[in-house]
Amino acid sequence: MKNQTSLSRLIIFTRYPEPGKTKTRLISALGPEGAADLQRQMTEQTLICARRLAAQDPVILEVCFESGGVSKFQKWLGNDLIFVPQGNGDLGERMSRAFQRAFQGGARFVVLIGTDIPGFSADLAWEAFAALQNRDVVLGPANDGGYYLIGLRKIIPQLFAAIPWGTENVFSKTLEIAMGLRLRVHCLAPLNDVDRPEDLPVWGNSSH
Repeated sequence: MKNQTSLSRLIIFTRYPEPGKTKTRLISALGPEGAADLQRQMTEQTLICARRLAAQDPVILEVCFESGGVSKFQKWLGNDLIFVPQGNGDLGERMSRAFQRAFQGGARFVVLIGTDIPGFSADLAWEAFAALQNRDVVLGPANDGGYYLIGLRKIIPQLFAAIPWGTENVFSKTLEIAMGLRLRVHCLAPLNDVDRPEDLPVWGNSSH
């Protein structure tokens, strides 16, 4: 198990690749099994990047999951990670709770990412943690109007409240709130996510 005194924590939001219950918007194109397999592949690819980062810097890796249970995730992804269920609530409530728990556990810099961004890399994660040395918020905008990464150095509940999750206004609304709070924001390069059938070429063209 990794050294638990690290000041940096990378939280990966994902869900267990159960057919029919994951990547449901892709089932029309891939079928239940195919959509679940894509979820599995993208999670594993994200973990490759995360472990690459952790091999160079003292970063605790946490998988914050929906469905499946800790034992299934340990069997799938290994025992070198922390596994925590996301719990109830909308996406904002679940992310806010994950940040709160990390800071209460002693983390100083916390970055949270999803698993549906084929262009994500260890270098981007490193840039996010480096930016938190002198910025309050780091955001990685997705080209569909959401964001694929958010980094904080203290819990800021306002960033997760009254956000129209699942719409093209998530990033802009979050940035608007941050600016209204006079927070110093660093934005990463925008990337494409894979959420709908028309997004599949993004995964096919990636270097996974």
